[in-house]
Amino acid sequence: MLKIIVGNKAYSSWSLRGWLAVKQSGLPFEEEVVSLYDAAWPARREQPDLAPSAGKVPLLWDGDIAVWESLAIIDYLADKAGAERFWPADPAARAFARSISSEMHAGFVDLRQECSTNFRRTFAPRPISANAQANVDRILHVWEAALTRFGREDGFLFGDFGAADIMYAPVTTRFTSYQLPVPEFARAYCQRVQAHPFFREWLDGAQAETWRIEKFEQEA
Repeated sequence: MLKIIVGNKAYSSWSLRGWLAVKQSGLPFEEEVVSLYDAAWPARREQPDLAPSAGKVPLLWDGDIAVWESLAIIDYLADKAGAERFWPADPAARAFARSISSEMHAGFVDLRQECSTNFRRTFAPRPISANAQANVDRILHVWEAALTRFGREDGFLFGDFGAADIMYAPVTTRFTSYQLPVPEFARAYCQRVQAHPFFREWLDGAQAETWRIEKFEQEA
């Protein structure tokens, strides 16, 4: 059986992506949640089950095969469970989905730094930097393009829930948790992603956690 190791569900956006990918695969799996910032973490990350990724989460195990990095996990599971669960069949749509998923994996650093993930809180609105706003504008552009060209008004970026939605799922909570001003189409898309049963299951887990990391709880 597959096993995925994830970090705190309240705070770990990358863990959410990997976990959503395993859920999307439809394959049975076990999960282990580790606390990334407590006193035991430096020793815990050195254990053999986390050593292949140098302590990075999410980390997927399939027997003795280790896979880390969210896009690598998606591609591994697509090979195992079927690419149609993750990527659109149309070549143009699939190319677009892969491109914007890679862009999410590699970019938008200013938004990440200024609006850190907290799946349990809503913060008071505040200004963000010009660089972070540029990240927001780019995300809105690719969302609108995907929805217009390949998705549908009441659905996901490429029609059915898939890899691109998984990669941008934590961004939807950055927009809502920090009450960033976005157009109606983006607010509606955020609501659809956050209403997905897989996402709801993760949020329930985040609410149930007793771990609290103060640096992610403070108002800026």
